[in-house]
Amino acid sequence: MSRIHDALKRAEQERATSIGTHVEVSLPQPEVETMPMPNLQSPAPAVMAPAAGFNFETLLARCPQAMWQPDTRTMLFFQDDENRIGTEEFRTLRSRLYQIREKMPLKRLLVTSAMPKEGKSFVAANLAQVLVRQHGRRALVIDADLRNPGMHRHLGAPQNPGLSDYLAGECDEFAILQRGPMENLFFIPAGRVVASAPELLANGRLKLLLQRIEPMFDWIILDSSPVIPVSDSTLVAGSCDGVLLVVRSNVTPTDLARRAREEFPDKLLLGAILNGAPSDKLSQSKYYYGEALNGQA
Repeated sequence: MSRIHDALKRAEQERATSIGTHVEVSLPQPEVETMPMPNLQSPAPAVMAPAAGFNFETLLARCPQAMWQPDTRTMLFFQDDENRIGTEEFRTLRSRLYQIREKMPLKRLLVTSAMPKEGKSFVAANLAQVLVRQHGRRALVIDADLRNPGMHRHLGAPQNPGLSDYLAGECDEFAILQRGPMENLFFIPAGRVVASAPELLANGRLKLLLQRIEPMFDWIILDSSPVIPVSDSTLVAGSCDGVLLVVRSNVTPTDLARRAREEFPDKLLLGAILNGAPSDKLSQSKYYYGEALNGQA
């Protein structure tokens, strides 16, 4: 995890400079032969096999295409400009994740941050978009931030019904799944804001949901609450195969970033994404992401 340490150290050094417009990603190299397979799920309630007919064809039939209005300032792949700043870097991240996937199980990916406003929702949404750009790949992005959801605003999608409604037992999977204008990209919004987020996330229904829908997707990207203020992300991480930690340059205090990193075992933490790196640092590092990220959730 030396790359994560280097990214956090660089963030501390750059706090004295002005806030920039690029993002640096520090992921471990794909040589992960000694990395244990993540198996952090606590014993779950017995789960029945998916009911007959619960498949992708049924999902398409019961999940009509919605009229999303994506925020074109932050959603990089809903436009025809394939060379927009940031798109190639997300493709690089996609390639690195596939390299890691060759060495360990990796389908359910949590994207989180130490504190709010560091860009986790931006990263989660654009990562899901670039994954479905590969022919035949299906991705589901889930807004698991039940306290301050924002993914629906990025995608221009309805907020309700959503994950909180499902976790409360008020609706089924098909009621909360949305299908937007981008082929093979699906979305589960957070639903109504709730005060009992930890209780809902720990009641076993999140694992049930993921077990039922996982066979229909190649990737499931979950965007959760920041790590430091609340415990929600660590609860969600128990149902995931890997974690990406977003750190905002010149903003995230280094001690808080390190505290957030310590919440996840090494075998689960895949790497750190340094968001908002100054553009004049481009020549000093290998992986950077896109433009104007101010105000991201």
